Amino acid sequence: MTTTDQLNRRGFAAMDDTQVRDRSNALRQAVTASAGILPDADLESARAVLDKVGQRTAIGGSRTVVALAGATGSGKSSLFNALAAEPVSRIGARRPTTSRPTAAVWGDDSAGPLLDWLGVAARHRVPADDRFADLLDGLVLLDLPDFDSRVPAHRREADRVLERADVFVWVTDPQKYADALLHDEYVRTLAARRARTVAVLNQVDRLDVESAEACAEDLHRLLVADGIGSVEVVQTSAVEGRGIDDLAARIGAVVQEHNAAERRLVGDLASAAARLQPLVGGQEPELSQGSTELVSALSKAAGVPAVVDAVRRDYQREASKSGAGR
Repeated sequence: MTTTDQLNRRGFAAMDDTQVRDRSNALRQAVTASAGILPDADLESARAVLDKVGQRTAIGGSRTVVALAGATGSGKSSLFNALAAEPVSRIGARRPTTSRPTAAVWGDDSAGPLLDWLGVAARHRVPADDRFADLLDGLVLLDLPDFDSRVPAHRREADRVLERADVFVWVTDPQKYADALLHDEYVRTLAARRARTVAVLNQVDRLDVESAEACAEDLHRLLVADGIGSVEVVQTSAVEGRGIDDLAARIGAVVQEHNAAERRLVGDLASAAARLQPLVGGQEPELSQGSTELVSALSKAAGVPAVVDAVRRDYQREASKSGAGR
């Protein structure tokens, strides 16, 4: 992975992997020290995160992967096509559904290795004269299968790609915006990963202005309750083309920051360390001065030094960031 002193062809800084590398090393140290001590299932989960981080950072580049995710009939494929300005993603004739992810790519830089890693075969390169070409340069936009699909394979595919995306765009509609599946199993779960999030209330053409505003406000309330501190709801109508420019602007702002992938990976690492924390003591044991060997043995048995240090580093970094931003 290139660092901030290295630039891509357009002069933008590629992902700065300093935090990712430091936190990966700390978590790896914790996992190694805890082998045979902490439950295998918990350690395997942490190892899976480390594998994902290693694979993503090895690809390099500064592209941002944005996933359009939503329930059946929410109109995310129509929004996808509207953003790409072409009918790229097929919309089901009988029951609207997407069976495999489709990608739209903005910019000239190669996205092949990244799309291979994402496991997305259907790819469309947006022309350089597209109206959003400059704003979305560097974007890989994915149209995912419905996460509430009655076909288990479709839902598994959506879950697989969501696990690797950098940014989530939750597309819902006036009928399903409060659906428990969306909030309990997806938004609330992924909110802890610190990934950038955009919320879309689509199909507002079915409502009058006052009702659309009420739905948007209620959706915002639910998202805050899910743990997303700062999120705005974009009102759209793919049928009428309303809100498409606004949605493109929100996505473009995230893409131009060139750090969404880093944020997602750092969030994954922090979450993995936090899941290990309750399995060990909160502090190292205090014994007599002459009990050095026993202290070392007990500390190792509890997995305290490595795991607590990994979590402590995470908290210290966040505290430093908060202090610097005041």
